[in-house]
Amino acid sequence: MKKILVLVLMAMFAFAGAAHAETLKLLTWKGYAPQKLIDTFEKETGIKVEVTFSNNEEMIAKLRATRGAGFDLAQPSQDRISSVQEKYKIYKALDYSKIKSDLFIPSMLAAVKKNTVVKGKSYAVPFCWGTSGLIVNSDKAPEVDSWKDLLNSKYAGRVSYRLKRPILIATAFALGYDPFALYSDIPAYKAMLDKVADALIKAKPVVKNYWANGDSLLESMRSEEVFVAMAWDAGGWKLHGDNKAIDFKAPKEGALGWIDTFAIPAKAKNVDAAYKWINFIMKPENAGYFSSQEKYATASKDALKFTATSVAANFARSFPQETIDNIKWYPPVPAILERLEGKILDKVKAAN
Repeated sequence: MKKILVLVLMAMFAFAGAAHAETLKLLTWKGYAPQKLIDTFEKETGIKVEVTFSNNEEMIAKLRATRGAGFDLAQPSQDRISSVQEKYKIYKALDYSKIKSDLFIPSMLAAVKKNTVVKGKSYAVPFCWGTSGLIVNSDKAPEVDSWKDLLNSKYAGRVSYRLKRPILIATAFALGYDPFALYSDIPAYKAMLDKVADALIKAKPVVKNYWANGDSLLESMRSEEVFVAMAWDAGGWKLHGDNKAIDFKAPKEGALGWIDTFAIPAKAKNVDAAYKWINFIMKPENAGYFSSQEKYATASKDALKFTATSVAANFARSFPQETIDNIKWYPPVPAILERLEGKILDKVKAAN
């Protein structure tokens, strides 16, 4: 009887292990794992996908709290990996032999590998890219064309942005700084942040709200509570579909460019499933479906062939070549700068 009980328990543990192995736990941004693609992946592979929505700050916090456990795949921005990895060691170095590199735009794959190097190893591959700039209601604020307009008393009570590090960077450019050029000069960067804080605190009466999620911002623009916002290009294009007066506009100082990636947490349990998901979603037909749904460009080499023509029109309207050439791409962020920026954001938030 005792031997039978042991065998039953062994079978139960084996079954539990197998069940776990058939689940991919994905930590990602809202919209990055469309249900249709999840259904197709699950049908093709038999692997169940569990999605947890997050953002850069939350991803880092969640993975720090567990030392890289709890998820099999995460999607941080490429500029938020190397400094985090150096300090907290929450990711695994990628095994690029398991990535189908011919699915990727070669220059983007090479750039992300280069920008996520820690001690000679790289930690990510690119998924999608885009910019943050201005979303403008041209019927209400036709002259807006600069980051400075987020501080402009002419639009008092009609401005919105997230109180996160992008507004610090945007305000720095508005004040005439090149914040990325100061990354290696900590005293100069701190002095710049003090000027940025002064400007944002002085302009607090201009702000209608600090938006916390994309849906709340879109509603503020639709209801015309807000005329000018700092937000992602895709949000502006969604609004443009309903109201032609509202659209994304790259500020004359340059839109801020980001690349979101795939990175594998240090204690991921189903690494094979993570690589399968990366190779699955980067197939041109799947990446094109994602772009059509979410209005973000991807690093999939041939995805535009499978992207809706209306989405391609958004890129043509908002990103002529000179605008693309003026994009300010985020470089990797030294950890000490994030601490300085956090203090500045708290200072702005607390100010009356």
